Amino acid sequence: MPSVTVTARGPWSATTRFEADGDATTGGVSLVEIATRFGTPAYVLDETDVRERCRAYRAALPDAEIVYAAKAFLCRAMAGWVREEGLGLDVCSGGELTFACSIGFPADRIIFHGNAKTPQELRGAVTAGVGRIVVDNLAEINRLAALIPAGRRQKVLLRVIPDIEAGAHEAIRTGGEDQKFGLSIATGAAGQAVARVLGQPSLKLVGLHCHLGSQIRTAEPYRRAVRTMIEQFARIRDTHGVVLPELDLGGGHGIAYLEGENDLDVGHFAAAIREAVEEWAAGLGLPAPRLTVEPGRAISGPAGLTLYRVIAVKQGAARTFVAVDGGMSDNPRPSLYGARYTARMIGRRSTRGTREMTVVGHHCEAGDTIAEDVELPADIRPGDVIVVAATGAYHHSMASTYNMTARPPVVAVACGQARLVVRREEQEDLMRRDVGL
Repeated sequence: MPSVTVTARGPWSATTRFEADGDATTGGVSLVEIATRFGTPAYVLDETDVRERCRAYRAALPDAEIVYAAKAFLCRAMAGWVREEGLGLDVCSGGELTFACSIGFPADRIIFHGNAKTPQELRGAVTAGVGRIVVDNLAEINRLAALIPAGRRQKVLLRVIPDIEAGAHEAIRTGGEDQKFGLSIATGAAGQAVARVLGQPSLKLVGLHCHLGSQIRTAEPYRRAVRTMIEQFARIRDTHGVVLPELDLGGGHGIAYLEGENDLDVGHFAAAIREAVEEWAAGLGLPAPRLTVEPGRAISGPAGLTLYRVIAVKQGAARTFVAVDGGMSDNPRPSLYGARYTARMIGRRSTRGTREMTVVGHHCEAGDTIAEDVELPADIRPGDVIVVAATGAYHHSMASTYNMTARPPVVAVACGQARLVVRREEQEDLMRRDVGL
């Protein structure tokens, strides 16, 4: 695989190129050819971009554990790339764990998350021998301890609430007190959890975990979280005489969705949190804990593109609508979070100039919008292909079958080759789940 340096480049993947004839390529493969060969809508994933982002994190934080957050996007090919690049895997459901185990992902590099893990999920995590389980509530402690076989100890992290709000939208801010995630420092729940875990011979408390939110583009919230977390490390030492070796700062690293935006600067982030950990640990007389970070969107998001075909162009009273053959079933983020995207027409040259249009989906919902107020050729017409950038995270993973719409395929591209890694769902797949009258 050729080396491609990951730099700030707006919303497009590392190998995406726009050609003079109107076509575009990713991984050396024509996107128009992909649309023709695999149909639309279709997700396209740039394997080179994924791998280089994994390497960028490892280079920036060579002494830390880099764990890919699978909820952003997971398929067996993706899990394989992450494994080959030396990252761990953060899973938050029994299904994600099953996918990881199906390709032989090293269990000791898996972290199992979840604010309401079912007994079956806990049992599956213990059976698989995952490296760490993140305890998120008091009830989970005894339930987990009862599942550990005699002679074994399960490593656990405690997710605590640092009470730091960060993230691009209220729905993706998870570090505050008024959230379902984590154990509150303020109410004393975090302290109770520490005592309970330390009192369980089958559990081994190795560190603390927090997660602030998503789409965070500066290091400052993480620096503040480090201070809060290291203070808790000192409190645990002073109360219980235990020095914890691990600090997991979660993920939430932001990416570019629009031209002119940039990703979180991984190098600056790494330097800032290392400095903060060393400073606060030394100030409180603690050894610096080993860091874990959990990028998800920051690894898969920019690597993804979605291809659509135009079905209709409609001039409204105030806006021009370009309706395509996908929509909120393959990208729910605009309707959920008001997310904005970059879109371009590909496949032919236009000399008619551009004007502002809104790309909408084919679902029976007024909120079924893909990209608002984007510049598209004035002569765009049915049959044209539109590519939407930065769709590698929380698109395939959040896709639905709304209106009984089958989900798109995932096509991986690298070194001039395109291959199917997730096939298109068919109407027969939807019918197969219906057991009848």
